[in-house]
Order: sequence, then C-alpha cells, then structure tokens
Amino acid sequence: MNQIDKLLIIFISLLYSCNSPKMKVDLIVTNAKVYTVDSSFTVAESFAVKDGMFVGIGTNTEITSKYDANRTIDSEGNPVYPGFNDAHCHFFGYGMDVMQYADLSGTQNQDSIYQRLNSHYLKHGGSWLLGRGWDQNLWPEKEFPDNQRLSELFPHVPVYLVRVDGHAAWCNDKALSLAGITAKTKIEGGEVLLKNGKPTGVLIDNAKELVFNLVPMPDIELKTKALLVAQKNCLAVGLTSVTDCGLPENVISLMDSLQEKGLLKMRINAMMEPDRANMDRFLKNGPYITNRLQVNTIKLYADGALGSRGAFLLADYSDDKGNRGLLMNPAPYFESICQKAYDANFQVATHCIGDGANRFILEIYGKILKGKNDRRWRIEHVQVVNKDDFPLFAKYSIVPSIQATHATSDMFWADERLGTERLKGAYAYQQLLSQNGWLPNGTDFPIEGINPVLTFYASVCRKNTSGLPTGGFQIENALTREQTLRSMTIWAAKASFEELKKGSIEVGKKADFVVLDTDLMGCREEAILKSEVLKTVLGGELVYQKIQ
Repeated sequence: MNQIDKLLIIFISLLYSCNSPKMKVDLIVTNAKVYTVDSSFTVAESFAVKDGMFVGIGTNTEITSKYDANRTIDSEGNPVYPGFNDAHCHFFGYGMDVMQYADLSGTQNQDSIYQRLNSHYLKHGGSWLLGRGWDQNLWPEKEFPDNQRLSELFPHVPVYLVRVDGHAAWCNDKALSLAGITAKTKIEGGEVLLKNGKPTGVLIDNAKELVFNLVPMPDIELKTKALLVAQKNCLAVGLTSVTDCGLPENVISLMDSLQEKGLLKMRINAMMEPDRANMDRFLKNGPYITNRLQVNTIKLYADGALGSRGAFLLADYSDDKGNRGLLMNPAPYFESICQKAYDANFQVATHCIGDGANRFILEIYGKILKGKNDRRWRIEHVQVVNKDDFPLFAKYSIVPSIQATHATSDMFWADERLGTERLKGAYAYQQLLSQNGWLPNGTDFPIEGINPVLTFYASVCRKNTSGLPTGGFQIENALTREQTLRSMTIWAAKASFEELKKGSIEVGKKADFVVLDTDLMGCREEAILKSEVLKTVLGGELVYQKIQ
C-alpha cells in the first residue's frame, strides 16, 4: 500500500467518524477536574451519564465528540468527586434528633443547658423533654452532673438527655421515678451512678434503656419527616450513601417503602438490630438488596464510650482506679449471634471502643472466621487497640471502620482516661490501614457533625476546626489525602460489598457524584474547612444545588 492509499484510508475513516451518529445520553459534565478514584486514581475532564449510570469518561473532546446530551453541566474547572459515603452513622436517629430533641452540643456549662431546655420546652411542649449532645468534658468541672437543679426546673415533666456519645443519659427525678430506678437498681452492661447513696440521674449504657423504653414511640408521620429532613441535610453536604448502624425492622421497612415511592433517594446500607423481627424477616431469607437499600449486616455493641468511662479496657482507667468499663453482654450472646450470621452469609459489625472490647470481639470473630476470608466482618470505631492485637485484623480479614473526627473530639482528654503509653494505640488509623490495605471512614453522626469535609480534614490534618493542635494529634497516624478520599468513597462502598456498583466514577457504576468549589487534593489545609458543595447528583439526578 502506497502513501496515497494510506492517506485516503485515514481521510475516509475521519470522514466516517465525523458523520457517525453520537450516542444519546442524559447528562454530560465538562470542564471538570474529575477525581475518578479508580484503581489508578485517574483524573479526567469529562464524563457522560445515561439511565443513572456512568457510560463514558475522558477528556472534553473525547466525551463531546462521542455523546450528545439532553443536559450539560459546565463545571468551570471545579473538582468533581464520587458521591461521598458515610460508612458509619445514625441517619434515622439524626433525623429524629432534628425533629424531637433539644440540641445541647457544644454547651460549656450546665446553666447553658438549662437555658436551651427551657427554650425548647416553651416552643415545643410535649409529655417528655428530650435533649442530646451534652459533654461534661467541656465543662469547667469535667465531672458528671447530678439532677438536683434539673428536677427543680422541671418537676412535672420527665427529662431524658442523651450524652454526646449516645452511651449515657442524664434524667430528672420524674423520669427515674417512672422507670422505677432507685439506688438498688442493677442491670447487666449498665450502671446507675450514685452520690451520697442517691441516684444522680446519670445512667450509663444499658441502664439508660430503662428510661428510654418509656419515651413514647414516634408515629409513622414523624418517622417519615425525620428520614426526609436527614436526607435533605445529607445531600446538601455531598452525601449520596450512608450506612445506618443499628435499626429496628419497622424503620427498615419504612425506608424501603419511601424509596419505592421515590421520596427517599439516599442509598442506605441498613445495619439491623439483632431483634426478633429483624432476625425472623432477614436472617431467614438472606441479604435483602434493592437499587437503593441493602440489609446484610447485624450491628452489635460490645462496650460503651470512652468519654463516659463505659468503654471496656484491659486495665483500669488512668483517671478512675478500679474501673475498667463495661461489656454490654457476656461472650455466649455474641458467639451465638455471630455464628447465626456466619451461617446465613451476613456481615457482623460490632461497636468496640476500649482495648478490652476490641480484643474480646477480635477473638470471638477469629473463632468463627478461622483465617483469611472475604466476609468483611467489621469492628466499628476501633478507638483503642492493644499493640499485640493489631495483627488480628489482618489474620482474620477484619475491617476496621473508623470515624476520624472522634480523634479530634477526644484528643484533649483521652490521655487522662488512657495514660501516655496506652494512648499510642488509640485512633491509630495508619496502623489499622496497614493491616488489610483499606478501611472505611465515617462520622457517627449525630455524635459528630454530618459534613464529610470534617472527616477529610480530621483524617489528613489530625486537628480540630480551630486548627489545634498546631502539629496535629499523633500525626504519624494521619491518612494521606488519597487514602482519605478512598476511605470516604470506594473503600466505604467495599465495606458493604458495593464497590462494583458505586464509590468511583467508572463506566458501569451508579452516577453519584458531588461538585465542590475546592480541590481537596491540592488546596491548603485551612481551605479544606471552607470548601462548599456546589452540586450533588444521585443516579444522574440533580438532588442539591447551592443557591448562588
């Protein structure tokens, strides 16, 4: 073939390609810095979406020459990321808090709590006064309260106030009386705190359920409003998927029905409580999976929280001799549920804060899993791990599920609870990451704020929102920016067996993505916290847009 023939063939090919029809799609995004979060961490310029799925990714020229869209988004150079995925939160609980509870977060003393409670009750009234978010570590005295003043201010309405970590409650005398709680009350996995032989009103872990079980159950209308307000707020911060940890069957069913009606668009990995209704419905029939809902995990609680000294430790608390915290249930309880989950091909995810709880559950998991596997059983929080126990995560392929903002919330008092040496194994995210090469990241909202940008900042900088401490808290365990983005997207999806469906911007995956005004991968540290979501797209549908 001579040179003229070759040129003729090239010309005909170009002519044919120019005249060939473009593929019709629903959406094209152009002029973007697209962090695909694929295996090579590729950065692209443009992509096309059809029927809620990514169908093409490349340069502006490649995409616009191949596809024709009904709608185009010019990103104007702004970065695009896969939709953020909170790998551990309480989505329904957050919505209920917004609807029912007085917000006590950030209160610096008890007087400010009483003021907020009074304002809340004057506005909303009700047969109970509920609140959430108090933290005695923020108060000058840094000690648990008693309920004398609380009972004086609200003598006739029962008051139930949940601590920031959800593992302690502060109640007035009216609430204690209704629950029949006295100085002699004992409950496994919980504690009624006493002062001068009288209940203080502070109930730790299982003890708080004695009062909570008396709080009137919300009706379906309120539950629906709670789910929809939670969705609205999550979409505004770029969340397109959440793992909701520990739900009763009736809430899971409501989520399913609202998704079928198109009202609840959020993708939800619903971890179920091990109650009879859930076990009868789901465990017997195997994992339940729809386009937006997944139920294949049982959520357990091994211990309480470090802030309320309910976390179970191998040795005494450094600031409370004789106290090692609490295990919520005896070993046979966990062994029985874990074996049932294993036999039914369900995941198990267990809340473990203290090094004692982590070792306890790692050993129970190990007995059942026996060695390397792809069951992806999870330990939630993994806040304090003994140095001898880190290798067990790799040995049994156990997934450490972290929440980076817990480190920056606890860092100014955690050493008081743990001491200098034990603190080295706390919030040790790089050490945990090295075990299996990946880990999911979340917030645990409403215990922490819902914004995933805070997770990114805490993971990378190991600082609070005031930029403290200057050098970062135990900075050797900070994650890189790439590791952090993966932990909030593809690794979060992998933790729920969904990495082939979502978590990255790749052909054949669900078109969930978020447009920010800040390049998190290259901006200055202080710019991370100032970043804002411009657009959130879920399944190709624009579900949030910042008002300009």
